[in-house]
Amino acid sequence: MKSPIYAIFMACLLNFMGLSLMSAATAAPLIERIGDPLDHPWGMDFLDDTTMVVNERGGKMFKINLVDGARQPITGLPEIEAKRQGGLLDVALATTGGGAATLFYCYSKPVKGGSVTAIDRAELSGTALANRQTIFLANNPSNDAIHYGCRLVVDRDYIYASLGERGARYDAQDPALHAGAIIRLHHDGSIPQDNPKLDGWAGEILSKGHRNPQGLAIHPGSGTLWSHEHGPRGGDEINLITAGQNYGWPTVSHGKEYIGGTIGIGTSAPGLVDPAWVWTPSIAPSGMAFYQGAMFPRFAGHLLVGSLKFERLYLVRLANGAPQEEFIILENTIGRVRDVAVAPDGAILLLSDESDGGLYRLSEAGQ
Repeated sequence: MKSPIYAIFMACLLNFMGLSLMSAATAAPLIERIGDPLDHPWGMDFLDDTTMVVNERGGKMFKINLVDGARQPITGLPEIEAKRQGGLLDVALATTGGGAATLFYCYSKPVKGGSVTAIDRAELSGTALANRQTIFLANNPSNDAIHYGCRLVVDRDYIYASLGERGARYDAQDPALHAGAIIRLHHDGSIPQDNPKLDGWAGEILSKGHRNPQGLAIHPGSGTLWSHEHGPRGGDEINLITAGQNYGWPTVSHGKEYIGGTIGIGTSAPGLVDPAWVWTPSIAPSGMAFYQGAMFPRFAGHLLVGSLKFERLYLVRLANGAPQEEFIILENTIGRVRDVAVAPDGAILLLSDESDGGLYRLSEAGQ
């Protein structure tokens, strides 16, 4: 059953494009938890219009009914090393509807030398994974269970994944390593012929020079791949991904060392792509989605970004294809916002990354 409904107090919000999120004619948006709590949920995707697949970082996967909150555990997962930032991370589906669905998920896989970021493909029939195969293993194993990435996006032709540098910052500039990269694969795990394949680059790599990217989305108009990533002390970034480009970490950064001092040679350098947007101080971004829906027309065409550090949902307003300004939609209401999705009815779905977190629905009053 759904939890009690809470009205969000919005008086602290700035006006958006001259239109307040609340008005005399419109009640405050509502936030409600769908079903029972979840233990550190990390990723989600739609199986159909009324069913989500949701991953818990600890290694569980569920089908959750968006209408009544009923959940069913999904069986057949591999061994997962759920340690610190590692565990069962994002999930993405290539097909929806009746019968078996093709499902991809990202996780930290135990190997000799620690763990690696892995991607599996499986068929989901009912509540069981079948024909499961590992289609990608990162080539930079580490005993440091941090900075895995790993956000997934699937379109008709490709699967994209964001990979962190596992805390070994200079590996993000090693072209042979998957560390600090956005990768692109075909659905069967094979390497696309049109991947950059620059001198020394691993074949799967689409872009390099990333720190710990945990947001990934395709712009619905331009088809451009957008990513955001965690900086250190300051310097969280939104990047517009172009094949074959280097986004600078740690040669350049807007962030600072945790113990003080600058990083690299500055904030920009020839041959390295500047970020489209920077957060300083860091918001610890996680999850992103372009809003397309009728429920919140004032959000249409703009970007939703979750914040772990400040427990917020941001709206990043776009103009001329680039970020221009931001507004806080939600703050200190559900805990750390780990992932963001837009439902077919236009409601905004959020994952709260807490031990008693869950799947939440943000909607207009009366809808």
